[in-house]
Amino acid sequence: MKKWLIILLIAVSGHNLFAQNAVVVRPVIDSVKAKWGKVKNVNGTAMVSSNNIIENINLSTEYSVLVTAIEDAGLTETFKSKGPITFFAPTNQAFEKLPAGELDTLLKPSHKLDLNYLITSHAIVGRLSVKDIQRKINSNKGEATFRTIAGTTITAKIDANRNIVLIDDNGGQSIISKFDIQQSNGMLHIINAVLVPKTKNI
Repeated sequence: MKKWLIILLIAVSGHNLFAQNAVVVRPVIDSVKAKWGKVKNVNGTAMVSSNNIIENINLSTEYSVLVTAIEDAGLTETFKSKGPITFFAPTNQAFEKLPAGELDTLLKPSHKLDLNYLITSHAIVGRLSVKDIQRKINSNKGEATFRTIAGTTITAKIDANRNIVLIDDNGGQSIISKFDIQQSNGMLHIINAVLVPKTKNI
């Protein structure tokens, strides 16, 4: 009888220990979720919804050219602000598609205003999801026009492959490759080409 009692006590103790360990782990997971918010993987980089636009694009070298351009254009505080701002962010590869020498020219201090004009031509006041853009396209007979912070326009259409295509004032096209990346101060969409506004000494 004593032998069975000892075995039973050991079994109960083991069960309690397991239960206690399980209870300890769960609050840690919950607190991480509460602190970080929604996490989205963007080209191998975990972007967190509690971060602002600048904080998130700084997490990946894929946007190093964009980060430099924002800094040189004097727009860092703009993209750190409360917003909300919807930002169509070109990757490094997108900047490489610009005509030879154009980016180097834009990054010169003497072209700060031109660079500012280019970057703000990728930003819209408000928080626009892909569903919002699609809804506006569908309600406007296949295309939607948005006014940027720079005062330029972006026209959005849906192509044969169901991609959302953005068209700049010059007719240049860019595809949204990653979308609905929540930011604390807006929404981030990744695009595969730079949107070039009509010439303003660029």
